[in-house]
Amino acid sequence: MTENAQQQPPAPSTELPTQYAPADVEGPLYERWVERGYFAADEKSEKPPYTIVIPPPNVTGSLHLGHAFQHTLMDALTRRKRMQGYESLWLPGMDHAGIATQNKVEQQLAEEGKSRHDLGREEFVERVWQWKEEYGGKILGQMRRLGDGVDWNRERFTMDEGLSKAVLTIFKKLYDDELIYRAERIINWCPRCLTAISDIEVEYQEDDGELISIKYGEGDDTLVVATTRAETMLGDTAVAVHPDDERYRHLIGKRIKLPLTDRHIPVVADSHVDPEFGTGAVKVTPAHDPNDFAIGQRHGLESITVMDERAVITAHGPFQGLDRFEARSAIVGALRSQGRIVAEKRPYVHSVGHCSRCKTTIEPRLSMQWWVKVGPLAKAAGDAVRDGRVKIHPEDMSKRYFDWVDNMNDWCISRQLWWGHRIPVWYGPDGEIVCVGPDEEPPTGEGWTQDTDVLDTWFSSGLWPFSTLGWPEQSADLRKFYSTDVLLTGHDIIFFWVARMMMFGLYAMDGEVPFKTIALTGLVRDERGKKMSKSFGNVVDPLDWMDKYGSDAVRFTLARGANPGTDVPIGEDWVQASRNFANKIWNATRFAMMNGATVEGPLPDPADMSATDRWILSRLNKTVADVDAFYEDFQFAKLSDALYHFAWDEVFDWYVELSKTTFAAGGASAEVSKRVLGEVLDVTLKLLHPVVPFVTETLWTTLTGGESVVVADWPGDSGFRDAAAEQEIAVLQQVITEVRRFRADQGLQPGQRVPARLKLDGTALAPHEPAIRQLLRLQPEGETFSATATLPVAGAEVALDLSGAIDVAAERKRLAKDLAAAEKEKSQATAKLGNEAFLAKAPDQVVDKIRGRLAKADEDIARITAQLERLPQA
Repeated sequence: MTENAQQQPPAPSTELPTQYAPADVEGPLYERWVERGYFAADEKSEKPPYTIVIPPPNVTGSLHLGHAFQHTLMDALTRRKRMQGYESLWLPGMDHAGIATQNKVEQQLAEEGKSRHDLGREEFVERVWQWKEEYGGKILGQMRRLGDGVDWNRERFTMDEGLSKAVLTIFKKLYDDELIYRAERIINWCPRCLTAISDIEVEYQEDDGELISIKYGEGDDTLVVATTRAETMLGDTAVAVHPDDERYRHLIGKRIKLPLTDRHIPVVADSHVDPEFGTGAVKVTPAHDPNDFAIGQRHGLESITVMDERAVITAHGPFQGLDRFEARSAIVGALRSQGRIVAEKRPYVHSVGHCSRCKTTIEPRLSMQWWVKVGPLAKAAGDAVRDGRVKIHPEDMSKRYFDWVDNMNDWCISRQLWWGHRIPVWYGPDGEIVCVGPDEEPPTGEGWTQDTDVLDTWFSSGLWPFSTLGWPEQSADLRKFYSTDVLLTGHDIIFFWVARMMMFGLYAMDGEVPFKTIALTGLVRDERGKKMSKSFGNVVDPLDWMDKYGSDAVRFTLARGANPGTDVPIGEDWVQASRNFANKIWNATRFAMMNGATVEGPLPDPADMSATDRWILSRLNKTVADVDAFYEDFQFAKLSDALYHFAWDEVFDWYVELSKTTFAAGGASAEVSKRVLGEVLDVTLKLLHPVVPFVTETLWTTLTGGESVVVADWPGDSGFRDAAAEQEIAVLQQVITEVRRFRADQGLQPGQRVPARLKLDGTALAPHEPAIRQLLRLQPEGETFSATATLPVAGAEVALDLSGAIDVAAERKRLAKDLAAAEKEKSQATAKLGNEAFLAKAPDQVVDKIRGRLAKADEDIARITAQLERLPQA
């Protein structure tokens, strides 16, 4: 904690405004927390460490609901651990986002009529840094709005000096260990961004295309292949068939004519071909398809590239210079004129990859790139989970993790960009290749040049758990806070980010895992469970909801929907309900303080407490234990729900209401209850704080006079339980609930008072008569009392005089009408369910609906009949 944090805070106000206004509270409160150093972790502290590194958002990004969701959960974890006495570090930072950021700056240049090539590499990179300083990092300010309790002193950026050194260090180490190599392979290529892109940067969608069946060969040596990319046939170097396919056995080993060219290509036998699919023969284009490349490798086929980096045809002939889609149409036309088209299917809907940044159709392309040999790294990543060093939560997600790491292909790490970590390899005039580490001088002299590519953004973000703590230096932060405790992230990037961090962490840190637990969340969806997308028009800016309802309301809504590994639906109505909960906490605490709730002095002896006092303390300790267990199991939805129902239902709706008569009576019992209520509010606000930090901070400091709930002690379960008190209050609640229901059934207004006689002798309810009368608005019976309705409940009896409260004749008439309608509904449903002809023809869902109507009619008849029986005679 910083020096500022040691200073005495100003004395808190002893009064609360009548209404909670989040907009007036949240901003100043957050800045006060930061100024006092509450979120700053001390690497010299003797407290046990608890570390989470934030999944670094893109420098180009802004806060979306997915960020708000995961940040809320990470903040809750770290706030709780801080209160539990841990040296809690939540480390923030941003990713340089190679393609996305370069595109932003190139768009700026285009508006000026320039390209990056007009500037040159050095000037362009400088321009990107300028953009980053001016426009980047917008999300960091938005994180403050949300209340993220991160250590801003340790903020990192994947292109800062320390992290850049880490990138160069691990590249050199992997290169020296022969785990990085350069080779020509098929990659995802974006013809607009002009770079290879990773699998995660490819978005697949169903496109309307065409499936063209083409006859290859002449005379008896012909076969038919089908393709959705006719333009690639110019690069075919074989046709493949299954070795056991009798239809083509006579052609295997022969060379056949490739249409539109002067080339003959072989027919090869390969077990990869599915003889049941299509014609059982496939064209092989090794330079433009990953599966074809593998076939080509097995059979020693030539790889002919027929498109340049912009997807323009380069093959000699009439199609040279055409864009790939123009060439597709022209080639199909030429084949049709030669009678080579056997069949055409349009539209042919199939899955097509698009660049996630610019939406351009991806082109598989043979290209010289840098690769990581992932075999030994992936095995180590799998072993760390299998042997229990790393836990995946929920456990059933482990299978997806193993499916990936056990079958991982070598990773293409080079990108044809200018913004990013440049590959530290130099090429000499005589074919020399030299990899240069961070503390080494690159070779100089005529003919020496550095590789022009940069590294995949995932390469640097894969180092995040340890590079952010100072690696490769053996820093105090690294010694104190590595390995991190929890990685909380969406299940959608388990393959692309989680696995890479596991591989690099184990490799760089001599087998020490980068995190002990991987807590996987679902994705945020709209209230109907639909994916949020601009094209669907259902994307929500969480800042709009924060402005309208407050950050606590957004946080609580997200946490309350967070079941491990499952998607989270969210709608504005739910945020509004959470705002109402924050207001309920505010109003109830304000009422309690106005009535003397206090935290001063020790808790009274249970022997001096009423059953109501002992009940709420028993329920409080049960809630503390439940919340702790849910936190350890990452059950944010369950812990939020437990707190919601305890606070609203048990504390505010029952204990506060039951205590009103005690407070009104005064005396020793009132003083005991005021202290109990203060204790309950103190603990409840602490339990709620990690999820709803702003409203709880304001209320807790006002209630207790404490410095800040951020650095208060987390509540412990005292072990106090009182089953007898819990049973007694449960009976009391039953009586009050049933009489309230009867009053409502009779049409009485909630505040309407009626005379009543209570027979409570011989039950545990006798001491509660004042509270029962207060909560049920029951007057003393008086001299003219006439019991027109009697309710036996839980061994007690409540007799009511309704003669002056309701128009009995009118009420009987209304109920008789409702009863007739229910009986008619029952008769109709019974008749249909008794009709065998109807049951034989009706769909199951229709029959189920009628059965539901019958059950509802039976319930209504029983309820209305009981109401009529309870009414006095007219």
